[in-house]
Amino acid sequence: MRYTTSLSLVAASAALLAPAGPDPAGPVTAVRPRVPAAPVASEHEAAPGGAPAPRGGALRRPSGPAFREPARSRERPALGRRGERVAAAELLAETRHCTPLSHGRYRSDAGGRADIPVCGRHGAVFWKADMDIDCDGRPGCHCNRRTDPHFARSTAFQGADGHRLDAEKVPYIVVPEPSRIWNHRADGIRGGSVAAVIHGDRLEYAVVGDTGPRDIIGEASYAVAKGLGIRPDPRGGGTDGDVTYVVFPDSEVTSLDDHEAAAERGEELARRFLRKAGARRAPATAPSAIAPHRR
Repeated sequence: MRYTTSLSLVAASAALLAPAGPDPAGPVTAVRPRVPAAPVASEHEAAPGGAPAPRGGALRRPSGPAFREPARSRERPALGRRGERVAAAELLAETRHCTPLSHGRYRSDAGGRADIPVCGRHGAVFWKADMDIDCDGRPGCHCNRRTDPHFARSTAFQGADGHRLDAEKVPYIVVPEPSRIWNHRADGIRGGSVAAVIHGDRLEYAVVGDTGPRDIIGEASYAVAKGLGIRPDPRGGGTDGDVTYVVFPDSEVTSLDDHEAAAERGEELARRFLRKAGARRAPATAPSAIAPHRR
C-alpha cells in the first residue's frame, strides 16, 4: 500500500512538471543581456572596491574597437605642493622683465646684432637667446670630430675625478668667457652652477659646463637640446627660437656629471626663486599694509 501511494505521488509530480503542448507561435528563446567580464587584477594590483587582488594572472582589458587607452595629461602640476614640479611657464613669467647685469649686449651668432643682455632678478641670473649645440668633451657616437668640425676633446670644467664631460649624456650650458661685457664669476656663476633651461613648455635642469666666445651667448650641450625636444645635431641642429637660460648663483653641485643631483637642486632653487618673486609682489595687498579704518 505504501509502495502504491509512493508511485502515485511520483506520477503526479511528473505530470505537474511536464511542459505544456507546443506553442503555435513557435518556441520562445530567452535573451540574456551581455555583461562584460570584470578585469582580473594582477597580484600587484588592488581589485575594484578596495578588495585584495586575486593572485596569479595579469590584468585583462576588454578587447575590441570600443576600448581606448586613457589619455595621459602632459601638463605639469602647479607649484607649492609637496612632490610637484615647477612649471616652465612659472619661470618664464618671472623672467619677462630684465634688470641688466652686463655692461653691454651679446650676439647670438658671429656677425649678428648685439642685442642680448644678461639680467638679474630675485637672486637669479638669466638671458634669452637661441641655442647652438655644444658637443665638446668626451667623444661619443653623436659628438666627435667626424660629426662636429669644431669638436674639442675638453670642456672648461670637468666632471667627477677630473673626467671630461660627455655632452651626449650631461646636460650643461655654456657661458661666455669673462670680458668687459660681463664677468660671470663676479655674479657667483662658476663651473657646476645649476641652471634651468626653458624652451616652449619644456624645462630642463643643467649645470654650467663650458665657456664660449666673449661676445656670443646661447649654447648648450647635446643632452640639453635632446631633453627640450630641440634637434641636437651639432652641424644643423639647435634653434633660432627663444630659449631662456636661468642660472642660480653660488649653487655648485659636487659632481657636474651627476644629473640627478643637479635636477634635484635645480627644483629646490627654482621654488626659492618663485617664492622670492611672489614675496616682492605680496606686500602691496597684505592685510598689515592696509591702514585701519577711523571713525
